[in-house]
Amino acid sequence: MAEIAAVLEPTPAAEAPFVKELIKIWRAQDSHGAWEGKSDLTLLEPYILDKEARRALPIIGDPDPETIWRMELFFNAVALSIERATGVMISPMLKMSHEGFGRMVLIGGRLIVVNKQLRDVHRFGFDNLGKLAEEGEKYVKAGVEMIEKFRPVADY
Repeated sequence: MAEIAAVLEPTPAAEAPFVKELIKIWRAQDSHGAWEGKSDLTLLEPYILDKEARRALPIIGDPDPETIWRMELFFNAVALSIERATGVMISPMLKMSHEGFGRMVLIGGRLIVVNKQLRDVHRFGFDNLGKLAEEGEKYVKAGVEMIEKFRPVADY
């Protein structure tokens, strides 16, 4: 745990707009105040899955509900970030088998804004907070570019 705490120390990545959006989404899930005493970075700790932790997981496995929920919150943060940047309402759709294979799409109007094939969902995580921020920002940027390129379809 000390290694994970070191990975989650406040860094410029903790101030990234995507990370802030993800934290807002996590805080919104806490309807009973159970996480009020936890720091923002502690909430993001389950997303950090370094090489050793990933190696400890089986190569093939069924994702648990917590992991699926975390992944959904990640893509919800992507969707909200795209909405803020473009003004187009984004709807996430997840279709996944019990084995952890499937697809996540983010839809704006009639446009597929983000299309992500999912594999090995039971291993969903990032090496560090910087990688989490980088991956989230990558999806947001791609989604905004798609809307800018096909704006009439997104506004339809």
